[in-house]
Amino acid sequence: MPDLLHALQGHDFGYLRIVAELWGVELDATEEDTARRELAASLLDADLVSEIVETLPDEARTALRDLVAGEGRVPWATFVRRFGEVREMGPGRRDREKPHHAPASITEVLFYRALVARAFFDASGGPQEFAYIADDLLPLVAAALGARDGEDVSPEPFGRPASPRDRAHIFPADDTILDDACTLLAALRMGREGLSPHATRVPETVLRDLLTAAGLLDEDGTPRPEAVRLFLEAPRHEALSSLVTAWHASRTFNELRHVPGLVCEGEWANDPLSTRQILLRFLESVPRGEWWDLRSFVASVRERYPDFQRPAGDYDSWFVRRVVDGEYLRGFEHWDEVDGALIRYVITGPMHWLGLTDLATGEEGESPAAFRLTFDPASLRSGEFAFPVTAQESPIRLTSRGRIEVPRLASRAARYQIARFCEWDASKGEMYAYHVTPRSLARAARQGLKVVHLLAVLKQHTAAPLPPTFVRALKRWEAKGTEAR
Repeated sequence: MPDLLHALQGHDFGYLRIVAELWGVELDATEEDTARRELAASLLDADLVSEIVETLPDEARTALRDLVAGEGRVPWATFVRRFGEVREMGPGRRDREKPHHAPASITEVLFYRALVARAFFDASGGPQEFAYIADDLLPLVAAALGARDGEDVSPEPFGRPASPRDRAHIFPADDTILDDACTLLAALRMGREGLSPHATRVPETVLRDLLTAAGLLDEDGTPRPEAVRLFLEAPRHEALSSLVTAWHASRTFNELRHVPGLVCEGEWANDPLSTRQILLRFLESVPRGEWWDLRSFVASVRERYPDFQRPAGDYDSWFVRRVVDGEYLRGFEHWDEVDGALIRYVITGPMHWLGLTDLATGEEGESPAAFRLTFDPASLRSGEFAFPVTAQESPIRLTSRGRIEVPRLASRAARYQIARFCEWDASKGEMYAYHVTPRSLARAARQGLKVVHLLAVLKQHTAAPLPPTFVRALKRWEAKGTEAR
């Protein structure tokens, strides 16, 4: 960002005199360029900055803390929506009315002290106007805020802790998404177009997009054999960590287009990666392991950074339609139905499915009212994220009649292979059920799979010896094509 001298460029002598007056410094120069250099040098004094920050209203210090937390800048539209506009007036009117003596907003308080400037900088969506603290003034302001508050300068938490009544019913995070992924990958490898409803906890469209982002499916939705093999053979904690890392870094996985009840239409494009990273930065303010109120978190984002996914503050060009009545949700008045809904969805959807948030409700059947982080969001930014090692695999069970029961915690690679040889029965709790038929064996054979492959998988992953009648039936079918009993 520009330094203080450059931030003062473009301002006339009258503005420079106002800044000098409010800081209590002399301005002896009679020529503008010289006055700018003299003023900048006077203001870059740590003791003076500390004194000025000490005298500011509390809300002005809050605004500075938000800027410091944003590495010195916040989109101008976001900043003025929260802290007020700077009244537009020329030098003559300004010198007559002296707005710095009766500022109309917190932004004016800071603007006429040169603590906040405005300029266009490059952003992900192109040039964008920002409120910013001059680069050489920023560390002095940060130090002054920290000295006054007696703590490191960091953003105040978004929201508040959840009340006990909002966390009466708890839904812990788990790694079921790994089993859903195994189910979908097996179905796709078998040539199925999709899964039956409720076959997975994670919606199939979300799962497909996530597996594509993780490099397990190609652009056509076809499994990549080697990537799938490595994923299924990896320990559960490593496989889940890989999905989280892929989600965190993905430019293509677009949460907004998965929010229930909304349909995105038209050619406009949002930036899911930037939005996701911003939300995770907000979540860094939430104490890990503490139950947090979801509604207050969303409300706090709306108050402080409502444009988190709309850098230009544009609420009119996105065509987002509400499914229930077909209404297009354009304008800031629909923030909670679009932007707020996105925040709720990210925390209670993808983050919960990926094992990153526990959820809780006040009453059974209600939408989540509280969440609890199971990880440190900063670890994703630093590249140090990893899940702890999980439990050992559970053995597979089978009967002489060809019924195979695969516990959720069994080898996913084994279940993937078994599924390709079998008909799929309805799962029961954490048990996946399959059975062998002549049709399922014939289908597997057409894909180049042999009975010996199935027997090898079962022998490796069952605790008891394989039933002899089952083995004989499979071998007889392969040898003669007779019915497997």
